[in-house]
Amino acid sequence: MRKPKYLVTGAAGFIGSNLVAALAGRGEQVRAYDNLATGHWGLVKRLASNASLIEPITADVRDGVAMARAMEGVEVVFHQAALGSVPRSVENPAETDEVNVHGTVVVLDSARRAGVRRVIFAASSAAYGDTPTLPKHEDMAPGPLSPYAVSKLSGEQYLRVFASLYGMETLSLRYFNVFGPNQLPEGPYAAAVPRFVRAALAREPINIFGDGEQTRDFCFIANVVSANLLAAASPRKLAGEVLNIAGGRRISLNDLVKEIGRVLGRPLDVRYLDPRPGDVKHSLADIGRAKDLIGYEPTVTWENGIPPTIEFLQKLADQGLP
Repeated sequence: MRKPKYLVTGAAGFIGSNLVAALAGRGEQVRAYDNLATGHWGLVKRLASNASLIEPITADVRDGVAMARAMEGVEVVFHQAALGSVPRSVENPAETDEVNVHGTVVVLDSARRAGVRRVIFAASSAAYGDTPTLPKHEDMAPGPLSPYAVSKLSGEQYLRVFASLYGMETLSLRYFNVFGPNQLPEGPYAAAVPRFVRAALAREPINIFGDGEQTRDFCFIANVVSANLLAAASPRKLAGEVLNIAGGRRISLNDLVKEIGRVLGRPLDVRYLDPRPGDVKHSLADIGRAKDLIGYEPTVTWENGIPPTIEFLQKLADQGLP
């Protein structure tokens, strides 16, 4: 078997598992790396049609020895591994920093030493904070409101430095509110869409922190996978740029609930709770730069992403899984 050309960190998580499945589906050998702290190899198995092309490695991104081995022969790294929750980072900022910042440095340094050509980083729209200007564009001054946002912004800066110091091609993709199949609704840090859908399917009240008029630029997972593949294949010399990856539209949480109810064919019960510290009020992306640099355009609207997300979560519920 030839050595994998691609390495995906956080491969057993939501975005990583979708990316691994897409690469394997294209006939690519891919090395899948995850410590299983929040992910499950079962997520990869659910999606991947050609498991023989996937080489799973269970290890932590902070483990320099394991990471060095994983980088052998690799040309492109998709660095998706992170502790990805604002509330969790507020409760435990040191852990978030250790995984998201130190782990990213280990990935970058291991890639540099192995001669990896390109590293693509899962950055976050949280870097913008709550600045009133909409849409958010990449030249805006950042204003992070949480340790998670700071950690992701630090990762972007490290990618820029590695590009300028070592000539490694790097690119940061600032994801906006990604959702879709393989995003789990379990635990207190679950994202809005799977949490809302799980409650709706169980006929339980949907908890919204705040008045529900906060808006998000929800982006279906297929769009994010497409952006990563376009970034990997781009013929341009990449040098630490930052790109917004989103749907380019903003939706209130109240409208999200209404759409889930419309698809399910019934009104849903909502319970409004106190706002959470660190949460952003409004979010909307300018995606023009991503189109210009890598040819990115969203192909699945947020509305069209709701039915497959409900279908996935219904299957989980039918199997008695969280």
